Amino acid sequence: MACVIVDCAIYRHGERTEGPAELSDALEAARAEGESFVWIGLYEPTEKEFDLVTSEFGLHPLAVEDALNAHQRPKLEVYDDSLFLVLKPVVYDDARDTVTTDEVMVFIGNCFVVTVRHGEGSPLGEVRRRLERDPGMLRHGPTAVLYAVCDAVVDHYTDVAILLHADLDELEAEVFAPLGEDVRHTASRIYSFKRQVVEFRRAMLPLVEPMARLSGTELPFVDEKSWPFFRDVSDHLARANESVEGLDRLLSDILSAHLAQMGVQQNDDMRKISAWAAMAAVPTMIAGVYGMNFTHMPELRQPWGYPVVVALMAGLVAWLYRLFKRRGWL
Repeated sequence: MACVIVDCAIYRHGERTEGPAELSDALEAARAEGESFVWIGLYEPTEKEFDLVTSEFGLHPLAVEDALNAHQRPKLEVYDDSLFLVLKPVVYDDARDTVTTDEVMVFIGNCFVVTVRHGEGSPLGEVRRRLERDPGMLRHGPTAVLYAVCDAVVDHYTDVAILLHADLDELEAEVFAPLGEDVRHTASRIYSFKRQVVEFRRAMLPLVEPMARLSGTELPFVDEKSWPFFRDVSDHLARANESVEGLDRLLSDILSAHLAQMGVQQNDDMRKISAWAAMAAVPTMIAGVYGMNFTHMPELRQPWGYPVVVALMAGLVAWLYRLFKRRGWL
C-alpha cells in the first residue's frame, strides 16, 4: 500500500496531525475525538492495493470499481456509507495545442475523505497544501475538502478556456492572412483544434448536474452551510461552459470562412486556367485548319499568307488577353 498512498493524515480541529499507521486505527481515532477526519490520497491503485481501503472505510463495490477503472464520466453517486464524486481535470499543452484529461475520484463519509487520482494533471497536492494553510476551512471537515477539490478543478477549466481563446485568435489571424504555402494545413489545424474543444467539453459538461445537486440538495455527509460555496463553483462552471461553447461556435465560423475563402481562390484559379486555355485555343484552331492536307486552300501560294496568319493569331490572342484582364480573370 505504501507505493500508492500519496498522503495520509488526521486533521483535528483543522490542524494536521500524523495519525496511527493502521487505517482502521486512524479512522477510529478521528471518530472518537470529534471534529476530526482522515484524508487518504491514492495514486492509480490496483484492485489488490485498494482492498484494505475498501474494507476499512466501507466503500461501495460499484464506486470502488469506478475508482479503479479510469475513463469515467463526471458524476455524483450517493451510497449508504459514502458520497462518491468523479471529476476530470484538464491539462492544456500550449506547445502542441492539445487538451488531455485526467481523473480524480473523491469519497467522503463519516469522518473520512479518500481521493484517488489517475494521471499527472490532478490539483490534489496543491489543494491539500492550501487547505493546511487555512485551518478555519479544514474545521468544516470532509465537505471542505470536497469543495476545495471541485473549486480547483473548475477554476483550472477557466484558465484553460482563456488559453484556448488566445490560440484561437492566432488561428483566426492565420485563416484571414494572405494565402501562402501553409494554407493546405489550415483546415487540418482547425479540425484538430475542434477536437481539443470537444475533449474539453466532455470533461466539463457532465459536471454541471453534480454541481447543481451539491449546490442545493440535501445529501449525506455534505453540510448545508456549504451550499453557497458550491453554488459559486457552479457559477464558475457555467461561465467556463459558455466560454467553451463560444469557442465551438467560433471554430465553426472560422472553418466556414476558410472553406469559402478556398472556394473563392479555386474559382479564381479556374478563371485563370480557362482564360489561358481560350487564348491558346485560337492559334491552335487556325494552325489546325492550315495544317490539313487539302490541295485547294486559299492563300497557300501567296507570299503574304504566312505573316498575315501569324499576325491574325497574335492579334486575336492580344485581344483576348486584354478582354480577360479587364474582366479580372487574369
